[in-house]
Amino acid sequence: MPLIEALPKYGHYINGAMIPPALGDYFPTENPYSGEPWALIARGGKVDVNAAVAAATCAFAGEWAKLTPSRRGKLLRRFADLLIDHAQRIAEIERRDNGKLAAEVVTQMRYLGDYFHYFAGLADKIESRVIPTDKQGVLFCYTRYEPKGVVAIITPWNSPLTLTSWKLAPALAAGCTVVIKPSEYTSASTLEMAVLFGEAGFPKGVVNVVTGFGDEAGAPLVEHPDVAHIGFTGSELAGQKIYQAAARGLKTVTLELGGKSANIVFDDADLDQALKGAVSGIFSASGQSCQAGSRLLLQSSIHDEFVHRLVALARQAKLGDPADISTQIGPIATRPQFEKVLRYIQIAKAEGAVCALGGKARPDLGQGQFIEPTIFTGVDNRMRIAQEEIFGPVLCVIPFEDEDDAIRIANDNRYGLAGAVWTRSLQRALMVTEKLKAGTVWVNNYRATSFTAPFGGYKHSGIGRESGMDAVREYLETKCVWVSTDLDVANPFIRR
Repeated sequence: MPLIEALPKYGHYINGAMIPPALGDYFPTENPYSGEPWALIARGGKVDVNAAVAAATCAFAGEWAKLTPSRRGKLLRRFADLLIDHAQRIAEIERRDNGKLAAEVVTQMRYLGDYFHYFAGLADKIESRVIPTDKQGVLFCYTRYEPKGVVAIITPWNSPLTLTSWKLAPALAAGCTVVIKPSEYTSASTLEMAVLFGEAGFPKGVVNVVTGFGDEAGAPLVEHPDVAHIGFTGSELAGQKIYQAAARGLKTVTLELGGKSANIVFDDADLDQALKGAVSGIFSASGQSCQAGSRLLLQSSIHDEFVHRLVALARQAKLGDPADISTQIGPIATRPQFEKVLRYIQIAKAEGAVCALGGKARPDLGQGQFIEPTIFTGVDNRMRIAQEEIFGPVLCVIPFEDEDDAIRIANDNRYGLAGAVWTRSLQRALMVTEKLKAGTVWVNNYRATSFTAPFGGYKHSGIGRESGMDAVREYLETKCVWVSTDLDVANPFIRR
């Protein structure tokens, strides 16, 4: 194990520079495959948060405010090109930090360049409306869409840069400035990305990053009086706490929280494609995805055949070093999450579910932070494993009889992030998607997302939307301006 003192150090990124933490404290970040620390991360607190918010506030009222929307778009395009140029290097850092597969994370990094290019194009397309009125003497009224101000962005460890960018790109396109607090488990890639904003020519203070723990850095950021909006992705419990804190300050929020998405396969589906969709829906990213299809609903007439083929396919998955391009399932990203997934597997067995595949840790791989692809059959939707988000490679298989039964089971959950329908019938697909209580529904595919299309949840899966023009609107205030040329209209004694 390397000496802690010899590891590279990451400071905070504040006002265009990497600076040490105010109290001088750092903590190690570990590689989940090797189990070894590989870098030291600044342990931020209230003083660091105050400095970052002050820098963002100054930039919002100063240099950033002077730029036209078109100029903001040009800077975003320049940044997007830099991100593409540095994709391989930053992807390696993120893989080392959270164990994501090399092939997956490099693809994600390059796609983020396209993501920022898209929002660069939206920066000067935030159009106002002229509204006819019913008031005599009032020529017209019109709307203005203005940036909310300083935005706090708080992100999890499973896809750090993707989930940061989903908030950061539209916030910058809208004209806001930002302070990012990444997960303490995966801060390095966010800091590496932040430096590129300086290289792209962004004014100092537009993008800032404060690292550290939730209670020490996250809470002061959420509660800071100069923060106007909070964009958060993470657990339901953490989202509730942020929502409560935001309410005390009357701040707006975008919350993308948990999921327990239903992947519904009807007996008329293309079963070969549905099998691939079921496997990728739950086992991609080792199941560490809020949109994971963790409940597989199978029509009873195909249940046994489908399960047999599913187990055979999932059994072939290669677990191992995420740096190996042939690896299909990597380690669980953090030790607490690893232990949580194992607890849920025991809960499932105690509830009477049948473990058709997996169900064990793999101590022979890396430092042992691996869990086999796990499939449970005999699952009743009332079981905890069917109701609660596990966030790991654990699939619950639930049979259903017909459309009404499938819809009832799918909607019988407090989450409503996503879902999928596999069928050859267009009529059935449209009917079921209309009745599913979920923010995203896929038909004959799973996990497709795009910068052009809104993403977000119903119910306990969150508030607001990310991606597309809907995301930009999350960071804008609407102002209505009334214009009159009739001097008498201001006379309160004249009735109109």
